[in-house]
Amino acid sequence: MKKIRANMDRYFDKLDERWRGLPLRKQHQYTLYFFVGYLLLTAGVIGKVWYDTSKSDNSMVIEHIENPVLKSENPARLQDSVSTILKNQIYERK
Repeated sequence: MKKIRANMDRYFDKLDERWRGLPLRKQHQYTLYFFVGYLLLTAGVIGKVWYDTSKSDNSMVIEHIENPVLKSENPARLQDSVSTILKNQIYERK
């Protein structure tokens, strides 16, 4: 883990040196490009949320949650399983 951290630190130090080695004008230009990209991404997400909320009909279907085990097996058998387990435990003690 220490080796990975040391490698990452060296990598980030190299990136920092490369960044500082760029002319100031290039740094400003890259910063502006990243900001414009972030602004476009944010505007896209806000637009998508606005579009999705405006087209919804504001209706929500609320239903009871059904147990999938009860759907697949016989409910009468499941009700008796507790008493069967208790009976088996009683008989196992002897």
